[in-house]
Amino acid sequence: MINKTSRNVMRKKRHLRIRKTVTGTALRPRLSVFRSNKHIYAQLIDDVNGITLASASSVEGFCTADEAANLKGATAVGKAIAERAVQKNIKNVVFDRGGYLYHGRVKALAESARAAGLEF
Repeated sequence: MINKTSRNVMRKKRHLRIRKTVTGTALRPRLSVFRSNKHIYAQLIDDVNGITLASASSVEGFCTADEAANLKGATAVGKAIAERAVQKNIKNVVFDRGGYLYHGRVKALAESARAAGLEF
């Protein structure tokens, strides 16, 4: 018998390895990304106090339902999270890709957040 492990289980293992070193503070929160088949979500998290400082997702209607799961949706979410961070005087963040490859939608979100004013 072949022991097959699902993609999501492997992603969660990678995320745990990443989270050993990546932590957010009030001055430099963690920009966490979650990607589902239909939407993409981003949060600014202060791990020391255990609170979410800001969040944005493609569910909020930045784009049409067809675009929510592609690069346009990820770009819109990245821009929105960066704007909300700048409103709260947050410039520097730690990027947490959530165990996903830095490619496609995750990369588009990160690059649009950088373009909108975040530094990481």
